[in-house]
Amino acid sequence: MSVDTPVLVLPGLGNSGPRHWQTLWGLRQPTWQRVNLRDWDSPACDDWVRALNVAVKACPSPPLLVAHSLACLLVAHWAHRSALVPKGAFLVAVPDPQSASFPATAHGFVPVPMEPFAFRTLVVASANDSFGSLAHAKQCAIAWGSSFVDIGHAGHINADSGHGEWEEGYALLQQFLG
Repeated sequence: MSVDTPVLVLPGLGNSGPRHWQTLWGLRQPTWQRVNLRDWDSPACDDWVRALNVAVKACPSPPLLVAHSLACLLVAHWAHRSALVPKGAFLVAVPDPQSASFPATAHGFVPVPMEPFAFRTLVVASANDSFGSLAHAKQCAIAWGSSFVDIGHAGHINADSGHGEWEEGYALLQQFLG
């Protein structure tokens, strides 16, 4: 990835806390911008789509999107509605809005657009993610035209599942950009 490529970090529900890999990667890469999607605990998809659109428009060149969990669905909705095209998207732990564990406080994320994106994407999934099955993540990857990586039993790929710095993920990101 060119050093000139802007990177927009898109946290999921709760804004990925201080021990989350997105936060730690952001500390490592001070030029990366964390997008304030607001209302982290009771998000409305339309509001998040507007915030992402503003952030992408503000970039000097097409950005790379680094999304976790609910923000993966945000990217799908945004891509479906926006004429803007990012450099690519790294989508980690795609949740299933039809699952019993999907947060009832998240509004407007269903149905998930299932059309190919106009940009390169990589979906990274875990075999035991409590917020979305491996089969669901693979189905999204196929529909979106994404590359797909199953990293095994890794929970929700967040701080709670022991993924702090998540060096394996950072290496996957570098390969994706490579």
